[in-house]
Amino acid sequence: MKTPNILKHLAIIMDGNGTWAKARGLKRNKGHEEGAERVRDITTYCSTHPTIETLTLYAFSTENWKRPKMEVEFLMKLLDRYLNKEIPVYMANDVRMQAIGDISRFSAKLRKTIAKVEEVTKDNKSLTQVLALNYGSRDEIVRAVNRVIDEGGIVTEESLGAALDTPYTDIDMLVRTSSQQRLSNYLLWQLSYSEFFFTDTLWPDFRPDELEEIIARFEKRERRFGGI
Repeated sequence: MKTPNILKHLAIIMDGNGTWAKARGLKRNKGHEEGAERVRDITTYCSTHPTIETLTLYAFSTENWKRPKMEVEFLMKLLDRYLNKEIPVYMANDVRMQAIGDISRFSAKLRKTIAKVEEVTKDNKSLTQVLALNYGSRDEIVRAVNRVIDEGGIVTEESLGAALDTPYTDIDMLVRTSSQQRLSNYLLWQLSYSEFFFTDTLWPDFRPDELEEIIARFEKRERRFGGI
């Protein structure tokens, strides 16, 4: 009997907030607010899962600055509010929060909030929630290459992997909601041998029970990593 695959690192592209709101005759901001609630639900579920160690969420991409200015400003305020409100939830569920991406473009206030939450939760061990903020994989790889060179090193697979924003650990499974089937410049290096799952469910409607079903399918997949 085949041994089930073990899911340690899960990545999610949280897509569909705007579509969810439009379908209900609501403003896009309402979709983002509901999507933030799902972040809490899915993170809490993962913190109790027996094998998941890391949950990496695509929260704001380098391309999202192209959205209307008012929507971007709302997203920045929502992120700040979410992080401050979430500290008790992080602590109650033993979750460590880490941010990846180039957050230098964010306001000083938001950067301070991110640093505060990272510091407060740094010793939590049940789960690491990684929020990809102003993140783009191409940008990450370019910055990693420059980091290796600036430190006088030689660019190798090992040195580049260690210089990335994310911990040097491959991602086992990627889930993207809202029916879209593309990576959108997300974790291109880390997803090299990941198992991909796409669902028509919009992110605000995505629940732990659906994630549980996807994990069950992941456990049964044949993973060869280039071998036979």
